[in-house]
Amino acid sequence: MDDGIDLVVHDGQVVTPDGVIFGDVAVANGVIVSVGKEVSTARSRVSAKGKWVMPGGVDPHAHIEQMSGMGQWNADTFETATRSAAMGGTTSVISFAAQAGGQALSETVADYSARAERGAMIDYAFHITLTDTDVAGFESDLATLISAGHRSLKVFTTYNIQLSDAQLLAIFRAARQNGALVCVHAENDAIIAQAREDLLRAGQVSPADHARSRPRMAEIEAVERICRFAEHVDQPVMLFHISTLEAAAAVKAAQARGVPVWAETCPHYLFMTEAVLDKPGLEGAKWMCSPPQRTERDQEALWSALLDGTLSLVSSDHAPYRFDATGKLSAGANPGFHQIANGLPGLETRLPLLFNAMVTEGRGGPEAFAKLTSEAPASIYGLNQKGAISEGLDADIVIWDPEKTMTYGSNDLHDNVGYNPWEGYRVTGWPERVYLRGQPIVEHGEFLGHPGIGKWIDRPELATKPRQAMT
Repeated sequence: MDDGIDLVVHDGQVVTPDGVIFGDVAVANGVIVSVGKEVSTARSRVSAKGKWVMPGGVDPHAHIEQMSGMGQWNADTFETATRSAAMGGTTSVISFAAQAGGQALSETVADYSARAERGAMIDYAFHITLTDTDVAGFESDLATLISAGHRSLKVFTTYNIQLSDAQLLAIFRAARQNGALVCVHAENDAIIAQAREDLLRAGQVSPADHARSRPRMAEIEAVERICRFAEHVDQPVMLFHISTLEAAAAVKAAQARGVPVWAETCPHYLFMTEAVLDKPGLEGAKWMCSPPQRTERDQEALWSALLDGTLSLVSSDHAPYRFDATGKLSAGANPGFHQIANGLPGLETRLPLLFNAMVTEGRGGPEAFAKLTSEAPASIYGLNQKGAISEGLDADIVIWDPEKTMTYGSNDLHDNVGYNPWEGYRVTGWPERVYLRGQPIVEHGEFLGHPGIGKWIDRPELATKPRQAMT
């Protein structure tokens, strides 16, 4: 069997879907061909003694080379974003193909596909963001794109690209008929608008006021409503970036009723509170995101929901804007919170932060870490060749050094953002080597990839199926 083996990772603690084992992982032609069996010869042998051998991270929520709802391009190209992702141990990403007003969906996907083909240095797929359902050919384009392997859609219930309830229900039905998952940014726009106007009238426009401009009830109401829509249509739904204990409870209640609903959260909700926005001047703008960070009580509830399965995964929601006139400060030197782009970078920091919490500090352990950051997102979104150290899957492998401690600096990430929102945060556990389909793309802090090596991930079908025919 040793003939034709390209790579063997040996002597490590290997995290597989069936548990942790000690043994070899053998790779040939970019695919894992054996796990646990001793393989004596290979073209390349890498020792993982004293290390963890984990699946490459799957980040299913990242904004890359995309224009925001406020009309701003975010800071990263596919090249800079995927380089940053790889340096943090992520080997697959799902970003957004965001429809512009009046644009045919086929044009949207072709546009983003061309950008990714030029620059991506890890493998990728797209969520198609639906903003204009009145464009000519919308329904036929949507059906064609889903059948071509674009199996997830994104909709908003807020911002200037929100859809009405009637439009949402129509999209749920179309997704059900064609076999797609619907991902939802769920916040009630009317509640947000009222809170924002009250703050603006009172002259309360600092970054710290951003948290009050998006009340927790905005998330709670919209999450509950979307759960009912999913129940009514029997359509699989993923609720993005859950930030409140009440929203997590609403998801749990819906799941108990048999509703096909999944939900995620993000590191900035697990490790930050709204206090991070309260800094001198405009400094807090660096941490502005939507929904905003909440409270320590919410953090504990989110951790409980992750570990009991209510929340299925942790994504980065990478939304990169520079802290200058091209990004956060595009409205001038003294903008109000309502004029500041929302989002913070996270592709590179998601996995080290969670490894430190879950493996080093023991909050869940290595198997839960691999499930929440790789296996579950791959399974839910239909990335059938990704997400686990298993025979027959792509050899996306990360060797983690559990002893290496790093303290994040002010601008030490490999994206194009110019600041690190986790400056001063210390983690123990670091991705030492990263392999994409068996090829080394990171070794001991050196990036080895090049633009265009990332491949589009076809998703012929989803694991998330409706329970029964709609009546």
